[in-house]
Amino acid sequence: MTTDEQQEAGTDFAEHVVDAAVATFELLSIYVGDRLGWYRTLADSGPLDAPTLAERTGTHERYAREWLEQQAVYGILAVEDVDAAASARRFTLPAGHAEALTNPDSLDYVAPLGRFAAAIGAQLAPLLEAYRAGGGVAWADLGEDARDAQGDLNRPWFLQRLGDALAGVAPLHEVLSRPGARVADVGSGHGWSSIALARAYPSARIEGFDVDAASVVAARRHAEEAGVAERVRFHHVAAEGLAQDGAFDAAFVFEALHDMPFPVDVLAAIRRAVKPDGEVVIMDEAVAPAFAPDGDGVERMMYGYSIFVCLPDSLSAPGSVGTGTVMRQATLEQYARTAGFSGIEELPIDGFASFRFTRLVR
Repeated sequence: MTTDEQQEAGTDFAEHVVDAAVATFELLSIYVGDRLGWYRTLADSGPLDAPTLAERTGTHERYAREWLEQQAVYGILAVEDVDAAASARRFTLPAGHAEALTNPDSLDYVAPLGRFAAAIGAQLAPLLEAYRAGGGVAWADLGEDARDAQGDLNRPWFLQRLGDALAGVAPLHEVLSRPGARVADVGSGHGWSSIALARAYPSARIEGFDVDAASVVAARRHAEEAGVAERVRFHHVAAEGLAQDGAFDAAFVFEALHDMPFPVDVLAAIRRAVKPDGEVVIMDEAVAPAFAPDGDGVERMMYGYSIFVCLPDSLSAPGSVGTGTVMRQATLEQYARTAGFSGIEELPIDGFASFRFTRLVR
């Protein structure tokens, strides 16, 4: 490479990093608008000027004004009267943007991504120490922002898509439709997957298991509010503590196995807990079959989660295998076979964001 080519490559990369900085500021500004209720107020009552927005949300007018201008410059908000005095300009949140930023029932709801960014930022010092010395940063340490973000991102997908997705796989649907079927939801988080299972299969009883106490509390509240608490119970216990007597007709691990420090032990416990004629399904990220440096958007997103969230969470447990978010199918198959299963089988479920459903074969 010539000197001129090196300089051009350096300039191109510098512009790439600057673009990344702009995107980072944008995501953090979304966190501010989300947590302060500014987006919701604009969606419900816009157009608004800065003094009115600040008054209705109990916030400071000068900060509100600067944020409104920033949001307009970034293309998130529209401004009605550009030439008006700064405090008199009125801003609106376009309907499509409101759908993505304020509607928790929408499959396009992305505001929680800002909460993930904030949660990671708050833990950068402990993350750096873990990178230097080993160990990790546990999920509980990421706090409310991360828990809420994970739950809120998963909620619409589980409640709107999970039942139909499972019903489309005949053998799985038959097991879940058994009268009085017992289903284990391992790593149940905020409980939306358990609630979706209960709604889709009214005769089933769902039991969720999670090691995060705050998530279990939230899951119980969500089940009560959804009116399914009589058939959905949540336990604050590690997956390794599942009953070992074939008590369950089916077991699921939704986007959680890669976080677990001892996935083989978890799968072995699940195999013992599920009846021989039952079903075990793992839903995890639909990453590529093998590493390649030109990964697509899914690979880039999942590696981001991995280096800041999932791998540090897993490595916070001494002796962890440290899977990370990017769990290839070959890795899952290795875990399954070591746990006593004969293999894995990818299920024909499409249209479920960037996830893959895999059946573990006895």
